[in-house]
Amino acid sequence: MRVSSTALTLGTLPARLIALPGVYRPQADTRLLSEALSHERLGPGTEVMEIGTGTGALALHAAGRGARVTAVDVSWPAVAAARLNALRQRLPLRVLHGDFAARTVGRRFDIVLSNPPYVPSPRARLPSRGANRAWEAGPGGRQIIDRICASAPALLRPGGVLLMVHSQMCGAQTTVDDLERAGLSAQVTARASVRWGPVLRSRRAWLERQGLADDGEEWEELVIIRARHL
Repeated sequence: MRVSSTALTLGTLPARLIALPGVYRPQADTRLLSEALSHERLGPGTEVMEIGTGTGALALHAAGRGARVTAVDVSWPAVAAARLNALRQRLPLRVLHGDFAARTVGRRFDIVLSNPPYVPSPRARLPSRGANRAWEAGPGGRQIIDRICASAPALLRPGGVLLMVHSQMCGAQTTVDDLERAGLSAQVTARASVRWGPVLRSRRAWLERQGLADDGEEWEELVIIRARHL
């Protein structure tokens, strides 16, 4: 399924979300993932985990449909924003601070969601604070994506589903291949084209030198990866 950026609306995302300073606000990638989530079966018995919850928009989407949701983020401002938004929406949401793998050891979920950092960066070291923690992902844009792929089999129950959004710039086929090598069935289920934002524009020359973008490119393709635990 391909969706134009103009066709992506807030849809089932909660309205009037508070985003504290330094917290990633819902954008086209959030809305594309929300659209993918809307096609999954959720209910009171569904256990959902979101990796990198930000404002909690996607976690609250799932909670609003009756699922029991755990949201994790390494950013304290994001944790505070998600908890505040859950209170404002009057929805139950368990929000944890820290690394997603460390905070969920031994637990398995029916659905795992993630809109991870995926913007390629000239710096190999990921930032430890600041708003750019939400998008900086190392030279290939895959530092967090690769960890999610490796962790997915341990996080999902049999029949469980991973839904992840990222840029085609990071290699959608690489993600599919990694998940399948890990024992999951994976495919790209949706695509959307969005105009480059200020972060990509600011590092255009570097992206072109790395072969991650064509000369004069202005549009970024986002993809939804859906993987199922067999």
